[in-house]
Amino acid sequence: MPVVKADLAACQGYANCVVGAADYFDLDDDGIVVLLKTEVPEAERARVVEAARSCPVSALIVED
Repeated sequence: MPVVKADLAACQGYANCVVGAADYFDLDDDGIVVLLKTEVPEAERARVVEAARSCPVSALIVED
């Protein structure tokens, strides 16, 4: 099953990921991404990958 990974040091708090998949991503009080879920079912993969790719600093990836 694909998994979401975040580079917390790279995150700048743009929140594009939250807009694309609020059930997988959120921001903490400091504006850093929080992964709400890490495992991605195939049925949701395209949406979550798109949300991860929307990060302007490439802080998120979905790996197999």
